[in-house]
Amino acid sequence: MNIKPIKTKRDHQAALKRIEALWDAKPKTPEGDELDILATLVSSYEDSLFPIDKPMPIEAVKFRMDQMGLEAEDLKPYIGARSKVSEVLNLKRSLSLPMIRKLSVGLKIPAESLIQEYPTAT
Repeated sequence: MNIKPIKTKRDHQAALKRIEALWDAKPKTPEGDELDILATLVSSYEDSLFPIDKPMPIEAVKFRMDQMGLEAEDLKPYIGARSKVSEVLNLKRSLSLPMIRKLSVGLKIPAESLIQEYPTAT
């Protein structure tokens, strides 16, 4: 096993080729360990080149609403009156800390996705 950090496209391609050769390696074997290490290195390299931005908080809420089949009316327990829900969803009002807490628990959205700053119309 000759493993080194992945620093270039050539290193990346070589690691991918080796991963393909090791793909069916059994766990808890030297080949399985090599596969685990290479997969971790490749993931780290790709994450550094192609970072995925967190979604805007309201986009995360809308996505979760879609997943759960919810309507704006269903957000009243988390945000408040229908007018507040409308203002939040239309970016006319920011989420408050109590709203973030309730949405995080109630809709199971990670709080770190909701506490980011985002532009509003006001």
